[in-house]
This record gives sequence, structure tokens and C-alpha cells, in this order.
Amino acid sequence: MKLLFICSAQFDYLQDLTYSGLVKQLGASNVIDYPWNPKYHLPLKNYPKNLGYTGFTWPLFSKKSISGFDAVVIGSAKKESLLTYESLLPKIKSLPVIFIDGGDREEIAGDFFRLGLETEFKQIFQKRQPDLIFKREYIPSLHGHLTHVFPFPFSFPYNLPVQPAKEKTYEVSFWAQQKPLIREKALNLLRGKYDCDQNGTTLNQGFKTYKRKGLFYLEEISRCKIVLNFRGGGWDTMRYWEAPAMNAFMISQKPQIEIPGNFEENKHVAWVSDDLSNLVDTIDYYLQHDELRIQMAQKAREHLFNYHLNTHRADYFIEKLKAFMA
Repeated sequence: MKLLFICSAQFDYLQDLTYSGLVKQLGASNVIDYPWNPKYHLPLKNYPKNLGYTGFTWPLFSKKSISGFDAVVIGSAKKESLLTYESLLPKIKSLPVIFIDGGDREEIAGDFFRLGLETEFKQIFQKRQPDLIFKREYIPSLHGHLTHVFPFPFSFPYNLPVQPAKEKTYEVSFWAQQKPLIREKALNLLRGKYDCDQNGTTLNQGFKTYKRKGLFYLEEISRCKIVLNFRGGGWDTMRYWEAPAMNAFMISQKPQIEIPGNFEENKHVAWVSDDLSNLVDTIDYYLQHDELRIQMAQKAREHLFNYHLNTHRADYFIEKLKAFMA
């Protein structure tokens, strides 16, 4: 199978994870990014802005022809991807078209609306609708009746060179921006409790002020007894996958999106109510039950490495595409 992968040069978690997963499973010569994305082929960025990096290849696509490809992938709900897709429409003809909708919004292609591209999106997609849509914020009540739309959450990159720390030096952490309001509420509830004030679990955090970045951030996550997770712009967050991957026990809101093979409560993770009324009690319970917490964290890590790497997402993608093409 050979895919033409239309991408945006802007980093996009789902686009980038999908690209690198597909390259691993199909080979670099069978997943051709267009426009050629330097961040996919040159070590220019650190984690998490390097999720698509797979190693150097020369630009392999000429816009003059798309013969030899089996399908076209629109990698993101970004302006660059949309306009590139439009420019290729006369050549795509009957090839299957797949849209990866990794935006925060629950509406199909909602990020095009958020970015002020509603008119362009409608005009371009009316010319040729995608045959398959892989959606991050998949809400069963909204999307379950759409047989061409599939749940497709974030994942964890298969190839990160980082191992969990052996010792836990922090009790409870939530290193994140305070929006939306549930995050601000959580941070206020944690003020003065556990070691939160000392470890940086405080208000007014931001990308530019984070003390923990790149792979060091993941190493620090692994040093936490408990990592908290709350929704951001969307239900799906990278933290939801990072904490289990780094052998940190996770207490989280239960995502209201569909996640095939999701973590299970009381086996892998602990859920808290959306009003956070049981947050402190849940933290207290698991801090007092070391053996249970450690066992659950280990089971969550095993589950993630069995079902939730980006190579697993690539296999799912390929399976659905092959079924459509059969």
C-alpha cells in the first residue's frame, strides 16, 4: 500500500503520530509526505514537536502526477493541508481519500471552523468528500451513526528513547495550563496540599514558562507517584498516554470520547467526577495504598504498550482502509 500523506508544516499531534506510525508499518517509501515536511526528516525539534520524525528521505513526490498511489490522506484540519488537498483534486480522481481529524472540537472538521476556514472547507469538501474519517474527538452520540467515521485518539510514540525512573520523588503532579475551568478548579483544590506547591503544580503555568521540557518532562512524569489528567481543548490529551507510558499512576476525568481498548477503572486507572468532588479523597486513597497503586500503574503501562502505541493506530488505520478498498 502506498499513501500520499498531505500534511501541514505546523506540528499537529495526531497528524504527526499517524505519519510516523504509518512509516514504521509500511516503510518510508510507501508513505510520502507532501509538502515535504522538514520536521519529519531532520532532527529539528524536541519532544513533543518531533512526533513525526522518522529519519531523512529526499522529497519523493512530483505534483505533476499521483500515479502509483493507493490512497490520499489529509493529515490535519489545518489551512495548509486543506489548500494542498484542493490543489491536488484534479489529479486524485477515484483514489480513496482519508481525512484525519485531530482537532479539539467534537464537530467533524471543527478546527476549520475555529480557524475561520468554514467557507473554504465547505467549498473544497463539496468537490470531493473524504471516503473515510478518523476522528480524535469521537462522540458516540454524535458520530456513531456515521459508518465512515472511526474513533482515532492520540497514542504514544513507539520509538522514544526514555525509560521510567526507578524512584518516585514527587507525590502528586499536574503540570499544565489552567484552561479550561476544570483545570483551574483542580489547581485551586490542590493548593497547599501534598507536595504540589513545591513541585510546580500551581496556577499560571504555560508553554513558555514550563521548567520541564522535552524528554526531561517525561522523565519527571515517571518520578511522580500520581499524575492527574483533566481535559484541555479536547478530551484527549497527550498526558493521558504519557503518564501510563512512564509508569506513573493516573487519576483522570473519564474521557467522554470513544477510545477503543481504553484503560479500565480500578484495573489501570482511577476516574474522578467531573465536578471534582472526590478528587482529594481519591488522591488520599491511592497515596495510602502503595502496592495497589504500583500494580495498577504497571498494568496500565503494559496495556498501553500492547494497544496504544502509534504503530497500533497505524495498524487500525490500514485495516479500515483495506476493508474499504476490498
